[in-house]
Amino acid sequence: MTASRAPQGGPWGGGPIAEGTMDAVRGWTVAVAEQAFAFLSTGARALLESGGGTLVQITGGSSRRAMPGRGPWAAGAFAARALTQAAAQELRGQGVHVALLIVDATIESPKTADRTASAPPDSLGDMALIAQAVQFLADQQPRAYTHELMVTPAGETWVP
Repeated sequence: MTASRAPQGGPWGGGPIAEGTMDAVRGWTVAVAEQAFAFLSTGARALLESGGGTLVQITGGSSRRAMPGRGPWAAGAFAARALTQAAAQELRGQGVHVALLIVDATIESPKTADRTASAPPDSLGDMALIAQAVQFLADQQPRAYTHELMVTPAGETWVP
């Protein structure tokens, strides 16, 4: 799920601000924002041409708050959230539902297995349940759209 062009050997998320580099900011911030923009703009054009539909941008909890050592990553996630909010407002009157799904946890998958092997299962996001959340958003009708939904496993810290 990581959409970065992180410099080789650098810390995950870009590292502490005082130790950061412009390469880390470009890799962790710009790449994440660009991916969100590419998804939303391309998806919007396709759905407008085909008569409407739903776009669900998925991001992590860093779109809600920054964490020490991950400022550049959070900046990219904040940008993804802002772009999604703008797209939702711009497109809702044209038959395109845009929603942001915030998964406030690491998603358990083969890609994350090396980092999550010792984590309690109820602290990790479940791919099948996240897919159900996407389906919930996709099935909504214009009279009851959800534009932002957050899922947090019970074993993960929930921050209101």
